Amino acid sequence: MRIAVAASIATDHLMTFPGRFADQLVPEQLHTVSLSFLVDSLEIRRGGVGPNIAFGMGLLGLRPVLVGAAGADFAEYRSWLQRHNVDTDSVHISETRHTARFMCTTDEDHNQIASFYTGAMAEARNIELQPVAERVGGLDLVLIGADDPQAMVRHTQECRTRGYAFAADPSQQLARLDGDDIRELVDGAAYLFTNEYEAALIESKTGWSGEEILTRVGTRVTTLGAKGVRIQRQGEPDLTVPCPPELVKADPTGVGDGFRAGFVAGLAWGLGLERAAQIGCMLATLVIETVGTQEYELRTGHFLERFGAAYGEPAAAELSAKLG
Repeated sequence: MRIAVAASIATDHLMTFPGRFADQLVPEQLHTVSLSFLVDSLEIRRGGVGPNIAFGMGLLGLRPVLVGAAGADFAEYRSWLQRHNVDTDSVHISETRHTARFMCTTDEDHNQIASFYTGAMAEARNIELQPVAERVGGLDLVLIGADDPQAMVRHTQECRTRGYAFAADPSQQLARLDGDDIRELVDGAAYLFTNEYEAALIESKTGWSGEEILTRVGTRVTTLGAKGVRIQRQGEPDLTVPCPPELVKADPTGVGDGFRAGFVAGLAWGLGLERAAQIGCMLATLVIETVGTQEYELRTGHFLERFGAAYGEPAAAELSAKLG
């Protein structure tokens, strides 16, 4: 199964301030606020929705095609992804802009002040999917994640025109998109990925009820945090899959991307929706146990052992045949 992941490519610059932002704010002077925070740490990590999902799929043995835009500073990141089984030959490299950056400072109360530099991501709207499909011999599924909004709409429209099955995963861009754009991204999707809040936001902005959305998408996949995931299809009972217990809750960043990687891998292997969701939940658990979105490891024996403890030995045996 040939799968493309079209979504943002970015690096994360994460800083820690050993104090409370609130203590530095003077209420009557907020209209002229000018502050600088001396931070104790800086971590630069690989990020972006597209690479996060593609990395997880690569660890599971697939070779996803990453589609997105980056800057000339992408060389080291490209090498990392290639070493983890990700096809990066369809990444557009900007001649003038740096790769997108997320810059975030967190205080001791876990409050955050952040900025996002779009950079090369704005050029993703110039990417055509047909040359990608021709290069790899066709596309069976295009996962369209959070990216430049115009790129998301363009990729969705092209999938409809050329008959490529697509998964809609608008996530962080829902706040930016209006109802017409969201309807454009969702209608006709083979899969719709959201969390609970995003699911409600889609219904609010589009004016579509949950029942109507099920008439417009093949499968609706809603992550429920620690409660797992809910899968809905028109005319079928809802399916809820729990998460395996985590050993430690280190960092929630990228957990949703990890779930999508595992779920899509299950689809690529021809497994049922329940098993695919279980794989997604297990991979998401590995992500939350690790600081960083691409810092976790997948050791097959350990993964299968935990998978079997959570979902039963028959489930683990079925997955073992796919993982080799």
